[in-house]
Amino acid sequence: MRKLIALDVDGTLLTSKHEMTDVNRQAIKSAQEKGHVVMICSGRAPESVREMLKEIDVDCPFAASNGAVVCVEEEMLSEINLSIEQIEMISNVLDLEKMPYRLYTNLGVYEMPDWKMRVERIINSGKVPEEYKQDERFELLLERPPSYKEVTYYNDIDELRNIKGLTIQKFFVLTLDPNQKKKLNEQLQRIDNIGVTTSGVHNIEIMSKNAHKGYGIQVMAKHFNIDMKDTVAIGDNYNDMPMFKTAGLSVAMENAEEEIKEYCDVVTLSNDENGVAHAFHTYIF
Repeated sequence: MRKLIALDVDGTLLTSKHEMTDVNRQAIKSAQEKGHVVMICSGRAPESVREMLKEIDVDCPFAASNGAVVCVEEEMLSEINLSIEQIEMISNVLDLEKMPYRLYTNLGVYEMPDWKMRVERIINSGKVPEEYKQDERFELLLERPPSYKEVTYYNDIDELRNIKGLTIQKFFVLTLDPNQKKKLNEQLQRIDNIGVTTSGVHNIEIMSKNAHKGYGIQVMAKHFNIDMKDTVAIGDNYNDMPMFKTAGLSVAMENAEEEIKEYCDVVTLSNDENGVAHAFHTYIF
């Protein structure tokens, strides 16, 4: 029976050093040779996912921006965007708190010119927990990801309104002060028809209510004519929960939070132990 296998990237497919192992790569290629469809289901921006697939030498369809964009080769199967009214309300909340954030759009990543200034303000506030600073990803979070080769700067919402054809899929917000993150969550919940999730303690991700990884799997399964009971989702964090709920089999990484592992059907090895390949050989092949 042909299956659709959806893979999260960070904390799942890639190691804690953000590397792809030969064991995981071979497992994906073996699955494809057996006729299964393997897809990436990531919170990353579409261009970041495409760049990552080139770097790890894997060819497969993907859902990006937490399912807001679904692509097979160069064809876009689905795109769910935030309305300009939602964008304005979200931006107002974030700007009042002087939060550093990026916009994932159909024209690439957009960022305000004072991103670094906002980051430094939080770092110097004394409100960043020491355990955050000891996280191996901490320094990477403060810099622009290498896969975002070009970032467009903008100054205000009016400027965005005047960009012809621009659509916005997701806000990525860096949250290094846990109390501020809690406050933001409460404020954002008051905005209608948006979804707020996280892929780690350091961030908040904001999309349309209908844009999530579960939707991304559904779109891909329909495209390949695969029944939802024959879908598998493998991930490690809270933004993976919608695809765990949707898939026929949900697989948590050993490095996931206990709440995530308890929610899933089975648990595989960690991302530093080729957990994806282990899941393929144990639960799929």
